[in-house]
Amino acid sequence: MAGLKNYVVFIGIAVCSFLVSCGSKKDSEKQAAIKKLPVLTLQRSDANIDTDYPARIEGKVMVDIRSQADGYIEKIFVDEGAYVKAGQPLFKINDHALKEQLNTAKASFNAAKATLKNATLELKKNKELSTSNVVSDYQLKAAQANFEHAKAQVAQNASLVEVAKVNLAFAIIKAPVSGYIGSIPKRIGNLVSKGDALPLTTLSDVSEVYAYFSMTEKDYLRFISRSEAKSFQDKVSAMPKVKLMLADGNAFANQGRIQMIDGQFDKATGAISVRAIFSNKENILRSGNTGRVVLPENYKDVILVPVLATLDVQNKIFVYRLSQDNKAERVAVTVNGKSGDNYLVSGGLHAGDRIVTKDLTLIQEGEQITPEK
Repeated sequence: MAGLKNYVVFIGIAVCSFLVSCGSKKDSEKQAAIKKLPVLTLQRSDANIDTDYPARIEGKVMVDIRSQADGYIEKIFVDEGAYVKAGQPLFKINDHALKEQLNTAKASFNAAKATLKNATLELKKNKELSTSNVVSDYQLKAAQANFEHAKAQVAQNASLVEVAKVNLAFAIIKAPVSGYIGSIPKRIGNLVSKGDALPLTTLSDVSEVYAYFSMTEKDYLRFISRSEAKSFQDKVSAMPKVKLMLADGNAFANQGRIQMIDGQFDKATGAISVRAIFSNKENILRSGNTGRVVLPENYKDVILVPVLATLDVQNKIFVYRLSQDNKAERVAVTVNGKSGDNYLVSGGLHAGDRIVTKDLTLIQEGEQITPEK
């Protein structure tokens, strides 16, 4: 009997030990199930935000070189891509027909001068005879009219000579400005005329270049409203200097400035055209280059949230904020822009809030989190 009692006591002790062991194991597993994740406590600070826009580059002066004379190309004095100065000859058009037109105009001019000389003598003779009443008043007036007509003919033919000279000068096509020559689609022997659809070449002055880009209505209103200037032009002039990122990812050496904002928005795109100007004395940039114009903005006393600490769901930005008892709460935030690897948050969070910065896709709403610095 005493042996049976001891056996029962032993079983009881074993069961209790088993239950205690199971409870400890469950607590350990529960503790292990709570994720340990890095947590950031938010603070307010100053930030610079760079907003970039795709841009196309054009020379400050872009000139289509066209022929004002009809004929065959006789000479080409320059090569594609060459730098030329204003007034430098570019093309020569065959000028035989133009020279003959000038010779014809000169001959007509000489004939008109001879006619004027004869009319002058006739008028002088009639004036002398009129004083002696040898000729009638009608004859004198007729001589006067012939003289005036001959005088007008001289003036008209003198003008035709000048026109012929100008036309002959058009046979030599010169550079209207200094700049770089574009492609030359026509060669020596090709026929050109004033009505050709394509120019002989294009001349671009790239000592300064324009960077054209489009700004959304939201960005436009933000940049304009932040300026304290009164007039619109003063607001444009007060905009900060801009940078130009080139196609190779490097920044252009010279900073530029916003020079022009279009007078209206594009109805199709809802964007407005903006022009920035950059000095290009080194002639690095050419018309047709592409890049990205970067507009800087300075913000005071703002909250910055790392991009990696956010979730992008259906065009909305979310973070996981921890409550006082360290439970994860998914919160939508309002983003004003981006500064480096951080979002500038204007709504949804406050200074002192704690957010999870890692493994956000593995977290569930209301889940217990163990914070790590």
